[in-house]
Amino acid sequence: MAANAAFLALRERLDARHRDAAAAAFVTSEDVVVATGIADLDRALAGGFTRGTISTIEGAPSSGRSAIVARLLAQATVRGLGAIVQYEDCERAETFHPPALAAAGVRLDRLLIVPVRDPLGAARAADIIVRSGAFPVVAIPTLGGARGISAATWTRLASLTHRANAVLVATGVEASEELRYFASLRVGCTIERVRWNGPSGPFGELAGFDVRIDVRKHKRAAPGKTALVRCGPYESRPTFHDLRDHVLAAEEPPMRRPLRAVG
Repeated sequence: MAANAAFLALRERLDARHRDAAAAAFVTSEDVVVATGIADLDRALAGGFTRGTISTIEGAPSSGRSAIVARLLAQATVRGLGAIVQYEDCERAETFHPPALAAAGVRLDRLLIVPVRDPLGAARAADIIVRSGAFPVVAIPTLGGARGISAATWTRLASLTHRANAVLVATGVEASEELRYFASLRVGCTIERVRWNGPSGPFGELAGFDVRIDVRKHKRAAPGKTALVRCGPYESRPTFHDLRDHVLAAEEPPMRRPLRAVG
């Protein structure tokens, strides 16, 4: 009995000092994941994006990456704060549109947006934000190749994210080899179907699109699962009256317009 009591006391002390070694670190409860609120996607992710880890959302521009990040930030700002690090030059990476974020449920008064000029500035900003421990969800852009963030920097960011129990989401076309190693979760976004309203040609209106999300890597669950997310306009407008579906070919460029994930 005495040995058992001593073991339980030791386990409690270890759990308090090393949170990641606790039993809760191996289950996907609300305390260890941040859900997106999109049922199909959360099921594919075994509950949501895992806290204390780096995740990537990869895909071509306007492929639905920002819509997923917006849903994560919406969950984060319900009770706390969220942060976005983004490039000043919108041609290099997506720029988040505040009205679209608000339509997705993000509390703008609880959102920090930090503009940066290069990958080094993005890494420094993420370092400061994550190290503060005040932001449960932080989004950061990535650039591959020689101009991207180094492995040493990702090592530091992974350690800081682990300690802060936060979700660091890196978005970009494709993760670098270094980021692929450090990311615990990788998802890829691809537009499957585009919906148009009205006649074909210049008078047609983009009504939304369906995004297929593939789970490429998941350290807490089996990868290979997929989810279909429907994205629609964030503006309030009358109901569409003449919808047409178009299956997007792989070589066709996506539409560059902010849409929001609706389920």
